Amino acid sequence: MTTDTPARLLQLLSLLQTPREWPGGELADRLGVSRRTVRRDVDRLRELGYPVQATKGSDGGYRLVAGKAMPPLVLDDEEAVAIAVGLRAGAGHAVEGVDEASVRALAKLEQVLPARLRHRVTTLQAATTALTSGDGPSIAPETLTVMASTVAGQERLRFAYRAKDGTESRRLTEPYRLVSTGRRWYLVAYDLDRADWRTFRVDRVSEPFATGARFTPRELPTGSAAEYLRQSIHRRQETYDYTVTFAASAEDVAARLPAWLGPPEPLDPGRCRLRATTGDPVEWLAVRLAMSGFDFTVQEPAELVACVRQLGARLTRAAAS
Repeated sequence: MTTDTPARLLQLLSLLQTPREWPGGELADRLGVSRRTVRRDVDRLRELGYPVQATKGSDGGYRLVAGKAMPPLVLDDEEAVAIAVGLRAGAGHAVEGVDEASVRALAKLEQVLPARLRHRVTTLQAATTALTSGDGPSIAPETLTVMASTVAGQERLRFAYRAKDGTESRRLTEPYRLVSTGRRWYLVAYDLDRADWRTFRVDRVSEPFATGARFTPRELPTGSAAEYLRQSIHRRQETYDYTVTFAASAEDVAARLPAWLGPPEPLDPGRCRLRATTGDPVEWLAVRLAMSGFDFTVQEPAELVACVRQLGARLTRAAAS
C-alpha cells in the first residue's frame, strides 16, 4: 500500500496517462488503496488542472482527456529516453519545424534527467546515424540546450566563436533568441564587449558557458529576432534575385523544395514560378533546384542560367561515361 500521498498521486497520474479507461477497482488494486481513496485522489488531480473524466457504471472508470491547458506530464524511463533522443536528433540540424520551442523542451528535459538516463540517451545517439540529414551543418545538441536555457533564464552566456575568415574570439553576450532558418541555427544576442547587437552562427560556437549572471533583456532594433537576423544576413553578404519556372503545380513544387527558398506562385494547373532573393552560391542553388525532380527553366540571373547549363553538361558527360 502506498501511504505517501504525493507519491501515490504521481503513480495514479502515470497510470491515467496511458490512453485507456481504468476501472476504479483496478486502480485501487494497483495503488493498494480503497476505491474511496482513488476518488479522493482523482479529485486532487482535477484541482491541479488534470482533466480526469469519470464514467458511471457498476465499477466506474477513469481516463485522462484533453483539457484547455497543458498540465505537467509524468514520464517513465523509456518514455523520457525516447523523447530526449528524438529532440536531440532534431536539434542536431536546423531542420525546418524544429525551432527554439523544441530546443527549450530538450533543455528542460535534460536538466532533470537522472544520470543513468542521460548516459542512455548519449550512448544511444552515439551508436546510431541518420540516413538523411538537413542541408545545414551538424550542431552538438548540448550547445543548443545551454543556449536555450540562458535565453529562457535571461542569463549571460560566454562562448568561443570562429568567424567566417577563421578568426577565433571569446564573446560575452546577453542571449535574446535562437532562430532556425531551415538550414542553420543562429543566436541573436547583445555583445557586451562590442556594445552592440550581433548574430552568431551556432555551428561556429564552441565551449558555451552559462555564467549565472542575470540581465534585463534589451529592446531589439527591429520588431523580432527573425527580422533582425534577416536584415543582418543581407547586410553581410551580396544577394541576388532569381526567377525559375517549373513544369509542375505550385503545390507539388512547394512539397519538394525547402520553404526558405520562397513560395512558388501558380501560373496555370501545370506550371508555377519561383521568385526570391538569396545569398547562397549559384552552384548550390542550381543543385537544389535540380533535386526537385521537376523540369524547370531559369529566367534570371545570367550567372544561375550559366551554372545550370554547365551542371547539365557535366551530368550528361558523367552518364555517358
